[in-house]
Amino acid sequence: MQNLNRIGAWLHRRAENVLAAMLAAMFGLFLIQIVFRYLLNLPTGWSSEASAVLWLWLVLWGAAFVLREDEEIRFDLFLSAAPPRRRRIMLLLSAVALVALYGISLPATVDYVGFMKVEKTAYLKIRFDWLFSIYVIFVLAVLVRYLWLGWRALAGAAPAERDVSKAVSGV
Repeated sequence: MQNLNRIGAWLHRRAENVLAAMLAAMFGLFLIQIVFRYLLNLPTGWSSEASAVLWLWLVLWGAAFVLREDEEIRFDLFLSAAPPRRRRIMLLLSAVALVALYGISLPATVDYVGFMKVEKTAYLKIRFDWLFSIYVIFVLAVLVRYLWLGWRALAGAAPAERDVSKAVSGV
């Protein structure tokens, strides 16, 4: 189990590295847009398109592999006030609902993303199935995460109690 935790921590750090690289590339493209548009008076469409693609991948990659469960944005007024047993039941109900909804939508999602291979982006000519494949990866990661959280809740592990008066942004 310790080896599994070590491998998981290593993979999490690599996912953070990928996220940081995407953010750096997006910032570089933003600077390129400024230079070309305002200094050279040559607006570029490809850099704007690449920034939008990176933003999509950055958000979904981060939500799938970098963001921890306790860092997710949620309305937890009732969860925070509940005793451990009730928090565990709430987590289990949430996990069942999310797994059911994402599980039901997964085949249609995969189908639609596969269908999008007929379209390409305007400037970079990236096939839309490749572009939106990150959403399928995101859905699979959410399914695995909430199957795991649901399993832990069934085994008796309640979500950690949070002191909402000490909430931070995570930055």
